[in-house]
Amino acid sequence: MQPDPIQIIEAGVLPPPAGALSLLGGKAFNLVVLAAMGLPVPPGFVLPTSLCAQWIADGPPPMDEFRARVAGPLSRLEQATGLAFGDARRPLLVSVRSGPPISMPGMLDTILNVGLTRTTLPGMMALTGDPRLVWDCYARLVSSYGQVVHGLDPAPFADASANALLAGQAGGLSDLDTLSLRGLALRYLDIFEDMSGRAFPDTPMEQLLLSVDAVFRSWESERAKTYRRIRSLTDLPGTAVTVQRMVYGNSGPKSGSGVGFTRDPATGEKRLYLDFSFNAQGDDVVSGRRRVTPAITLSRIMPQVAQGLEHVARQMEDRFHDMQDFEFTVEDGRLFLLQTRSGKRSAWARLKIAVDMVREGLIGVEEALRQLEGLDYTAITRRCVVGAHGDAIAKGTPAGIGAATGAIVMSADGARQFARQGRPAILVSNDLLTEDIEGIASAEGLLAAHGGRTSHAAVVARELGKVAIVGCADLVVAPDRKSCVIAGRRFDSGAEITLDGESGCIYEGRITIDEVRPYDELATVESWMRAGPT
Repeated sequence: MQPDPIQIIEAGVLPPPAGALSLLGGKAFNLVVLAAMGLPVPPGFVLPTSLCAQWIADGPPPMDEFRARVAGPLSRLEQATGLAFGDARRPLLVSVRSGPPISMPGMLDTILNVGLTRTTLPGMMALTGDPRLVWDCYARLVSSYGQVVHGLDPAPFADASANALLAGQAGGLSDLDTLSLRGLALRYLDIFEDMSGRAFPDTPMEQLLLSVDAVFRSWESERAKTYRRIRSLTDLPGTAVTVQRMVYGNSGPKSGSGVGFTRDPATGEKRLYLDFSFNAQGDDVVSGRRRVTPAITLSRIMPQVAQGLEHVARQMEDRFHDMQDFEFTVEDGRLFLLQTRSGKRSAWARLKIAVDMVREGLIGVEEALRQLEGLDYTAITRRCVVGAHGDAIAKGTPAGIGAATGAIVMSADGARQFARQGRPAILVSNDLLTEDIEGIASAEGLLAAHGGRTSHAAVVARELGKVAIVGCADLVVAPDRKSCVIAGRRFDSGAEITLDGESGCIYEGRITIDEVRPYDELATVESWMRAGPT
């Protein structure tokens, strides 16, 4: 039996038939469509979902077999970029990303900067003229490869990073100079060797093979299986793996990475909902570990990029007839799209977006009702704080509408225990991470010191109808996770707080909350149903 073909992603390739989505996964399928529309998509290729179960059952194929399988697509990618994978003078680096048929934000693994070795480092420096960029990419690769491919403990890497920031008197990795990043990369290499018992692989093809293997295997990770159980996702074939040319959001002040929604995924309002980090790679934004830049700052510093994003948002909605969640990178002022998918949204937003798109003529009533299938109309409410009983103790960035009151817990296990007892809990953490999917699902609300409203965990929380506030700079959770400090005030586990997901305000104790309903949109949908098929 012949294996399924490897799909190419590049300008000029015809969009695949709709039936190919299950084979290519949603990410790759949509990237091929975007490239065919003439939008700026880095070229690449896709290993289909049909390989996933086989790979998990049998393990990675022998190197010669893998090399032969990807030789054609890799050669085409080299021709499209003018670079060569593993070449000492003009090295091609790639990203290795997951892509199931149905979006699972942050539940599967990604590895960036694959192909960077001691042999290709000098060539990358000569090619880019930017040693700082190259050492930053190398440090990122060694750390993520060690943790994702070999399952190494992230703590030593985090400690090394913290030490580098302290020594360099830097607020974040983007503030470190070239020598500091070089030292960090070399320290990571030592950590990798000490923990894995082997040297970091210096062969690009070995890096690629084992990165693909790790992404396929992440389909069976606990967080991925938990997400599929919570969302009742069954009979999926697995994930595809997309291999693309790297573009570098960490290449300076006119570069960065971001995530956008073509409409507000919490309220459904028609406005671009955007998070961006300057001088950063995509994982910095979606991981939930880094504070992000307000969209207005991007508009002020790079107005042409901001205008381009507005234009792209309209094009994607016109093509896919739905609100889109897209990731992008800006490299030296040039915009690249890395993915788009139908955006996860709150139930309130789901209703409003469907009604608005019919009124705008973007979709018909039949399509709107299809998008609303399974929605419990009686449960669509928006809980709002009625006045404020005293001043808010702190404020963050709202990532999901509504309001929630509950007892502070600082671990996913704590949230699950409270849920089993029927007690509402607020999961409070320094970082809101997808690894805490059980806690996110169990909690009434979520409060995090870091991250943005478009991080993977925030996207999942919004989809699950959770009130969430992120980027609360006044929050610090103690290392033992038994207490936290909010704006200088200590709160022990079990203390009660209220989150206002509309304003981002945090209040001590329980305050009055009211509920509102989207009566206009509900009446519109009821009239569609009475009218019957058109």
